[in-house]
Amino acid sequence: MIEKLKQNWFSNVRGDVLAGIVVALALIPEAIAFSIIAGVDPMVGLYASFCIAVVTAFVGGRPGMISGATGAMALLMVPLVKDHGLDYLLAATILTGVIQLLFGVFKVARLMKFIPRAVMIGFVNALAILIFMAQVPHFIGISTMTYIFVGITLVIVYLLPRFFKAIPAPLVAIVVLTAVAILSGVKLGTVGDLGNITQSLPSFLIPNVPFNLETLQIIFPYSIALAIVGLLESLLTASIVDDMTATDSNKNKEARGQGIANVITGCFGGMAGCAMLGQAVINVKSGGRGRLSTLVSGVFLMFLIIVLGGLVVQIPMAVLVGIMIMVSIGTFDWSSFSYLRKAPKSDAVVMLATVILVVATHDLSKGVLIGVILSAIFFVAKISKVNVQYREMNNQSRFQVEGQLFFASVESFVDSFNFSVQQSEIVIDFSNAHIWDDSAVGAIDKVVIKYRENDNQVIVKGLNSASKKIVDKLAIYNDPNAKLSAH
Repeated sequence: MIEKLKQNWFSNVRGDVLAGIVVALALIPEAIAFSIIAGVDPMVGLYASFCIAVVTAFVGGRPGMISGATGAMALLMVPLVKDHGLDYLLAATILTGVIQLLFGVFKVARLMKFIPRAVMIGFVNALAILIFMAQVPHFIGISTMTYIFVGITLVIVYLLPRFFKAIPAPLVAIVVLTAVAILSGVKLGTVGDLGNITQSLPSFLIPNVPFNLETLQIIFPYSIALAIVGLLESLLTASIVDDMTATDSNKNKEARGQGIANVITGCFGGMAGCAMLGQAVINVKSGGRGRLSTLVSGVFLMFLIIVLGGLVVQIPMAVLVGIMIMVSIGTFDWSSFSYLRKAPKSDAVVMLATVILVVATHDLSKGVLIGVILSAIFFVAKISKVNVQYREMNNQSRFQVEGQLFFASVESFVDSFNFSVQQSEIVIDFSNAHIWDDSAVGAIDKVVIKYRENDNQVIVKGLNSASKKIVDKLAIYNDPNAKLSAH
């Protein structure tokens, strides 16, 4: 227990602290921007990022992952805030946490195994594109100096690590270029231009809403949507960080941790949040690995707001844009282009559909859902091919069935038989087949009954134990001439 505690918290103290500082600086403009999207005060997003980061550092299931206010969640909140106000959003945030906590208790994370690799690649690429698109308004068509600062930032974050690794390159870029901008008096857009930052700690509060069924009816649809989208993004991000760090994580614990974090966040004036892939990538690339990096990111975020608020608002957006462009480039799976050529066409279509839908709607849940549905359709189409071979043998008409017999393959199965045969012995051999559902049993019934109508004797054989069990239970051709055999 103590060894695990040391591993999670103190095995990489210097790297975690420095990475956490970098992440905290990158969290500020994101949290403010997402607050604006949701239609609430910037401090609502900042308080959310602080609370969620600190809480998940202790109770999350993925060390080194960063959680906070996110764009995917903010988009879902817009109608609720517009129609009912901030207090209902806070109530919905608390309910979101309760739902996520229950998801974790009932181990809903096991459903992750049903998300195909093509969907995962699409999810990652879509997020990378969205991260880049979110930076465009902050540097395209602003000024020549903005382009220069973005370019210098990219040079620093890519070249500095080749010669100097003691301090994360993004942190060096932020400190040095902010100092240059302030001392030179050059005109650049700053963090302060995004919204007002109040230098105060969050305080405990109970949302000022009626505790009745009507309130529940208002917030529940939003809470269930927020819970599902937040959990989906968190679990996918956890899987990606697992791959980046070659370590494993507890997905059900992460679900419970996200739930606890959102309950606490709602009680301290913050909006619902989840894992942030962009910030998680910054953390890992800056050397963050343990829970300490997540804790430092939250604590230092609040330190920046309370103590250094006057300086924080002067950080040039061009520098943070450069860092986020680096994140989007690092996040994008560049092997996807070769994947499109080499992978089966169905997988390539699934990946592209996921990317296109997520980018078009800015809704991760829709993209992933469509990707999973398409994968399921393609899979069903692929395994629904049933081959029935016919041959005459010892005065018998023998049919050898090969493949998976279920609702999608029963039509081709029935069409494979010639029902004009009369007064003969028909043997249908399922040794190389498997019976999956009631539709398959109904198809066998149909074939057997049609042959019997022409005075044929029908023998069904070769059923494996699972197939025999479902046939014995559901088949209606209960006749002494129909012999069911498990061998």
